[in-house]
Amino acid sequence: MHVRRHYYASVLPDAGENIKAPAEYLGHAQPGFTLRTYTHLMPNSQDRARKPIDAALGADAEDDGDDGASVVAA
Repeated sequence: MHVRRHYYASVLPDAGENIKAPAEYLGHAQPGFTLRTYTHLMPNSQDRARKPIDAALGADAEDDGDDGASVVAA
């Protein structure tokens, strides 16, 4: 049962659910407790956080800004 609870508490926030929801579902008095306990199980959070910034800046996720051209001093 403990493994299922741990899995549930980590999947919801990793999928983008507000931390208040799993905290309430699990009976935690404070969402901060849920974050401290389960955030280490959220492997996709860095990619998910990067996408809206890339979109706002108009950056292509595959574009690192290097077009392969090199600058040669004249």
